[in-house]
Amino acid sequence: MAELNVSAFVPTHTAPPVLRSDDVQVRWVMPEIYYDLPIHEADDDEAIRLLEELVDKALPGAGEDEKTQFGVVCALGFDDLLAAGAEYAAIGVTAVDETPCTATVFAALVDSPEVDGGVPGAVREISSSLRRMDAGDASRIELPCGPAVSYIGARESQFTGELTESGEGFTFPTSFIRVYVPLPNGTTLIMEMSTPTAAGWDTFSTMFGNTVSSIRLFNADGSPLITAGTTGTTGASGA
Repeated sequence: MAELNVSAFVPTHTAPPVLRSDDVQVRWVMPEIYYDLPIHEADDDEAIRLLEELVDKALPGAGEDEKTQFGVVCALGFDDLLAAGAEYAAIGVTAVDETPCTATVFAALVDSPEVDGGVPGAVREISSSLRRMDAGDASRIELPCGPAVSYIGARESQFTGELTESGEGFTFPTSFIRVYVPLPNGTTLIMEMSTPTAAGWDTFSTMFGNTVSSIRLFNADGSPLITAGTTGTTGASGA
């Protein structure tokens, strides 16, 4: 499956780790196996310190070589996350049948499509745009916070030659779920989970379903906000 082209969606806000725009706040709950990535840390020394702290928590008892390699893999992913407009990102580490598995989750705020109909109209337009691509599985879903669109697909990712014995890089398949949650202020929350480890897909996708189901919206004064609209599908199926 081809990588989803989101060039029409332009990042508009900075807001980690609780995404904030002028009048809407977005909150969610991450599983304990995920660790925040310091993708927006401007100080290199502090970023290294935070990465080292992350690696120690994620790989307790691992050897120094293994920790170093994992830290480098995390750091090399920063550019791709920032290019995707990520305002928040975290990496998850677990083992499935003794197979080490990792996944990355990121969140971004982007401009919603310019269509009539408010949040339901934006959901319809995003869903239609994804379906026209015919590259993955797009579905309208109903989350506790309101209507949304899920998109499941796969893309080719690049592994740098810096981490291979031959010095040559290679590509590998990465599966992902991306969820679009239009907000009533003309922006859309995008949250994505991706994993290169097939053995961890069921575990990570189930966790991601719980994460997107935990999304809650709040007004600037802290009062709860639930967007109106029925998409025709109940729950976070496919996410």
